[in-house]
Amino acid sequence: MKLLIVDCCISQRGEDSRTRRLLRAYAEAFCRSHPDAETETVTPETLLSLKPFDPEMLDERDALASVQAWDAPVYDLARQFRGADAVVVAAPFWDLSFPAALRTYIEYISANGLTYHYESDGCHGDCRASQLVYLTTGGDVEREDSLGMLYWRQLCAMFGIGRFEYVFGGGLDLDPAKTEELVRSACELAARLAAEEC
Repeated sequence: MKLLIVDCCISQRGEDSRTRRLLRAYAEAFCRSHPDAETETVTPETLLSLKPFDPEMLDERDALASVQAWDAPVYDLARQFRGADAVVVAAPFWDLSFPAALRTYIEYISANGLTYHYESDGCHGDCRASQLVYLTTGGDVEREDSLGMLYWRQLCAMFGIGRFEYVFGGGLDLDPAKTEELVRSACELAARLAAEEC
């Protein structure tokens, strides 16, 4: 089994990032429950180095897709995502969504003909993962229509990933006296999700 970790824990707190604590709790529990699992990580540095697609880049990518040149470097991240058995994405709750670097990553993994394709009845996913877990933390409380969760839920449907779960460690800046308790509770939930079978 291969777990893909998409680490978008971009934070001024560095290793003390609250979202990173969620990710560590998840990854450690996953590896304990799946001792034979391999892990691959897309690091914050990789995400921040991605250039958003401009028209010329899109033309080049489309030309490669037209001849199914899926081994081209522009498809490296899409191939990696497609081949994972499970995916965990961790990103802070920024501006009602997530950091721009993660949105750019989504552009790279959304490759028509590789991670999904179209038929007469609509879009069909081609990814191997059976589940994707989205981890996020924020100063405010979770809303029913929180965009990050809705976005990743819909992406799972597009990619053919049948199970979507998330942890929102919210309300962390409302009462500093409760912050640590809220983070610990969110980490426990993340660990429980990781321990479940894929």
